[in-house]
Amino acid sequence: MSKVIVAGVGMIPFVKPGANKPYPEMAATALQAAFADANLPYETVQQAYVGYVYGDSTAGQRALYGFGMTGIPVFNVNNNCSTGSSALFLARQAVESGMVDCALALGFEQMNPGALGSVFQDRPSPFEPFDVATEELVGHGEIPLALRYFGGAGLAHMQQYGTPMETFAKIRSKASRHAANNPVALFRNVVTPEDVMNAPVMWPGVMTRLMACPPTCGAAAAILCSEAFAARHGIDPSVRIRAQSMTTDTPTTFEARDMREVVGFSMAKEAARQVYDAAGIGPEDVDVIELHDCFAHNELITYEALGLCPEGGAAKFVDDGDNTYGGKYVTNPSGGLLSKGHPLGATGLAQCTELVQQLRGTADKRQVEGARIALQHNLGLGGACVVTLYERA
Repeated sequence: MSKVIVAGVGMIPFVKPGANKPYPEMAATALQAAFADANLPYETVQQAYVGYVYGDSTAGQRALYGFGMTGIPVFNVNNNCSTGSSALFLARQAVESGMVDCALALGFEQMNPGALGSVFQDRPSPFEPFDVATEELVGHGEIPLALRYFGGAGLAHMQQYGTPMETFAKIRSKASRHAANNPVALFRNVVTPEDVMNAPVMWPGVMTRLMACPPTCGAAAAILCSEAFAARHGIDPSVRIRAQSMTTDTPTTFEARDMREVVGFSMAKEAARQVYDAAGIGPEDVDVIELHDCFAHNELITYEALGLCPEGGAAKFVDDGDNTYGGKYVTNPSGGLLSKGHPLGATGLAQCTELVQQLRGTADKRQVEGARIALQHNLGLGGACVVTLYERA
């Protein structure tokens, strides 16, 4: 098994739907950045894994053909919001197993404004069992489903542990402070917890608009290679993927009768356990984290799933400032999905880009001092969870 080096990363600034260029152009710009970062030509790539959620079959080829047509295998990947990390998972497997020496993971999304919805109305929805469980557990059929999923998970935490709504507002405010230092974030304005609480109400007592991430367009890419390939091509080998796991749902998702399980709490917990075990470390060894904060509520329950704090301890974790600079962990230094944006297919690779920059020490004003171990969590409802551990040599 080869050590997997992150040779290059790149992404474009995320933008609102309508302000974007067509997806092949967004992808080409992200690819240019990644290959410039690696100082490699496209011809060195032996396989490519391309992730997107809203697009036709072989859109991956369409995105790559404008950059180069070398005849390599191109695999199109769709795993909902964990799509980018799923592409990264496959590229890592190909390199680690020795199948190839250099693989590309690319993710992009060209989204429409408004809430997420199903494209195909003439066949069973993959979310049907999740929708049924959500209706039974929280109701509120007038609220868009994504808000009911994750707002319902936050509500379950509130009901069990007495977590105040203000805790979610503090998480959103933290995201804005981090994003203020990120030139590629969609929202760079700082908001206070009071601003978040006073934003338009989406679900009384549970969620305001600022607690949800915006629909976004963008692209990001990562080039992975073996240690031997890096040595031959003069590539900086300082950042590698030390461990990675992907999990999907188990019967607990629905049998537990808990909205936290419906949105992947146990998937994330098990994926993190596998990664910690494979790396021989614990969460206390992690320095910086990019996690899937599609809603402030999901960031809170993910603290507990990843073992950053005890179950039921997330509100104290936030109040103590242990989720930001000066605390135990810096979570989402990029601003996360809440402020950086969430183009579904690109999100996992944007998280990768941020963490590689952190471990290289090139994150500028966002830099986490002395960062050596980085953890990435990317969740797709329906479902899949990918957790990746990066290490600086």
